[in-house]
Amino acid sequence: MTVELAPITDVDVAAVADFLNANHNDRVPWAASCSAVPWTVDAPNHGFMLRDGQRVVGTLLALYSERLMAGRVERFCNMGSWCVLPSYRSRSILLVKALLAQEGYHFTVLSPDEGPQEILAWLRFRLLDTSAALVPNLPWPTLPGRTRISAKPDVIERTLAEPELELYRDHARALAAHHLVLIRGQESCYVMYRKFRYKGAPVFAIILHVSNPDLFHRALIPLTRHLLVRHGLVATLAELRIIEHEPRLSFKLNNWPKMYRSASLEPRQIDYLYSELVCVPW
Repeated sequence: MTVELAPITDVDVAAVADFLNANHNDRVPWAASCSAVPWTVDAPNHGFMLRDGQRVVGTLLALYSERLMAGRVERFCNMGSWCVLPSYRSRSILLVKALLAQEGYHFTVLSPDEGPQEILAWLRFRLLDTSAALVPNLPWPTLPGRTRISAKPDVIERTLAEPELELYRDHARALAAHHLVLIRGQESCYVMYRKFRYKGAPVFAIILHVSNPDLFHRALIPLTRHLLVRHGLVATLAELRIIEHEPRLSFKLNNWPKMYRSASLEPRQIDYLYSELVCVPW
């Protein structure tokens, strides 16, 4: 058995997508999720794969981005779905080592399973604080006209200013990201979220980004009503590192673990944008 480790290039995407559909999750449009991302970046690959002859037997997807932080361009690599056939699992670590051997990147893993968490901790990954609040989405009565909520692209474009406008444009076509703006008087808040699905049906909203946490909290009742009435989502899950503090009428819990590895960035500088959380609608 000769197993080859190779980067995933554009010509490999179809074979990798077929492998993941057959062995990982058949509800995800993998060909679209692991091909070109909607933002501009010079990506070296789409991750790495193991091949036995012409057959794909393992993959580790990667999404790359470049972010301007404190006047410096920081390069990120988000590690995505890691799937290896049982008879080849002894070579799983080769995929991670190949990814980490790429110099000059900050690495994030935003959906690690329990087993990989131990491996990643050994590779100097650190856990982020994922303390969160779960807010029931209830049909509360609201004052008409006080808070305007819109998911229309033209309204979002008119409302946002930089740098939030750039974030929206970079993520507007991301497969798993949903967008809306909260408008109250002269204030606005850009909210990006994804839908958590159970057996294919959307159940609750997971907040990924909030531009104005203060307005988010003040407009939480009309927002959660909107998510229930317009989208059928029964609850909203938001990490405190995104919304800053726990809302009233919420339940405190921990969100799924998330990890990162960086020689220079602090946890507060790590977010969930430009990642599989916005690109992969599992």
